[in-house]
Amino acid sequence: MIAKNGNNFDIILVTGEYYDDHPLSPVGVIARILDAKGFSVGIIEKPIAKDDFTQLGEPNLCFGVTSGSLDSMLNNYTPMKHSRITDQHSSVSQMPDRAVIVYCNALKRYWKTVPIVIGGIESSLRRFAHYDYWDNAIRKSILFDSRASILVYGNGEKQIIEIAERLQQKKDLNGIEGTCVIRRDIDSSFDVLPSFHEVCKDPKQFCVMQQMFSNDKNLAQEYDNNYLVQYKYPTYTPEFLDWIYSLPYSRKLHPRSLLFMAKFSVVTHRGCLGDCNFCSLSLHQGERIISRSEESILDEIKNLTHHPGFKGYIDDLGGPSANMYGMDCIAPTSCASRAKSSKKKESVYKNCLVCQSADKSHRRLLMLLRKARKIPGVKKIFIRSGIRYDLALQSPEYIREISEYHLSGCLKIAPEHFSQKVLMLMNKDNKRFEEFVDFFTRLNVKKKQSLRYYFMIGHPGDTLSEVLQLKQIIRKYGLTNIEHFQLFTPTPMTVSSCMYWTGLNPFTMEIVPVVWDYHTKKKLKRILLEDHELQGKHRQTCDKRDRCDE
Repeated sequence: MIAKNGNNFDIILVTGEYYDDHPLSPVGVIARILDAKGFSVGIIEKPIAKDDFTQLGEPNLCFGVTSGSLDSMLNNYTPMKHSRITDQHSSVSQMPDRAVIVYCNALKRYWKTVPIVIGGIESSLRRFAHYDYWDNAIRKSILFDSRASILVYGNGEKQIIEIAERLQQKKDLNGIEGTCVIRRDIDSSFDVLPSFHEVCKDPKQFCVMQQMFSNDKNLAQEYDNNYLVQYKYPTYTPEFLDWIYSLPYSRKLHPRSLLFMAKFSVVTHRGCLGDCNFCSLSLHQGERIISRSEESILDEIKNLTHHPGFKGYIDDLGGPSANMYGMDCIAPTSCASRAKSSKKKESVYKNCLVCQSADKSHRRLLMLLRKARKIPGVKKIFIRSGIRYDLALQSPEYIREISEYHLSGCLKIAPEHFSQKVLMLMNKDNKRFEEFVDFFTRLNVKKKQSLRYYFMIGHPGDTLSEVLQLKQIIRKYGLTNIEHFQLFTPTPMTVSSCMYWTGLNPFTMEIVPVVWDYHTKKKLKRILLEDHELQGKHRQTCDKRDRCDE
């Protein structure tokens, strides 16, 4: 980006990842929308020394800081807390531990008075007091440790535009939807969470805080003589998403970018109906589906056919779950907000997957796929991001469609576990797993296409007996093509992390068995890896077919 009239940049973005001018790059999207609104933008990627932080001079308005698309601690460490950087098989790019805090404190040293805006997933999911797995302790809101002026949570396009406009007009930053700031006092518009000191001392208060988390409310949490306040999330619309993804991304990638396998991917929607307890998506991107218009998606694909590097293959078409496109909720307020505002003590496991407020027929998605395939220059559109198979069963026609036209040899699904006790604590339901596997297998016998499975070990409630049960059922079904046995990693603000830290189900206050020691965690994973060699051979066959140029 080039500053106007030779002056300093309006906004300088600092990121822990390499910069890509691509709609899947967090800093790439923010840079594009600011540029489209007339602000000049500079980018500093992966800074280390003073010269890195000062190379672009002082911005006219603010610095924007993010670790990127992952929390830096999750990026840098395995679930066993081993460094990923020293792992010869790892493809992660190094960034400092707690990158947002490190970058902000460096900027404060060199530019003492310049406002700092923090955002991205690391800031978003550390906006309140939170359990930190790597410290094994409760940490304050990242806004205090970073000393930033304002925190943007969730997708931040609307927020950063308003922040930039207010700074340009020399207005204060208080009251912007989708942001958090520190205030001395609050009014009756805020729901007050248990204070930082209360959640540090009392596990039950930590659970109360977890129940109250919501993007749809103004929330406040006391820290000594201050309050960390959250303003409710702004309304994102299909029209706004259409505008974001219509911007002229060059899709030029850094030589060490991790997006090369997704260079020609197309995002269809945001949000997720699943609300899995171990997933942070509902408190970051949102628990409602917001779908782009069909016209916008088709236009993007048409434009890709003219890209000099495009060979006719869309690398992936989808979102957090590829088959949730078009399942936009029509209810005025989210089910989660209604449930969390109730005084009831019983378990509040909402299930958007069976809610009648969303059209789960896959009708819109089928229409989109059929029109996209007819675009001249498109050879094949892949669905690589995985699907919710329980939703897919509501439309056998959709399963037939993707089996015939949109797979690359394998389809990824995530049953996660087969213990009903563990699944309930995950807020998952696998009752129709066998039905889906049988239907998919019958459809794909001649095509020799198979399923890839993801399982999770060590989630709260998962004990030795549960893992042995999982292994037994895996053998019963003959599931050899297992993509990954993921060891559960507690990430900030999730329900599962609350269970892990407190040993309690936050909705019922019942005790939940938790495996905390690493020796037992290793043992659980080792039990499931005994057949690893067989799985590896099957996976290699699948990987050969999983290439869009063959």
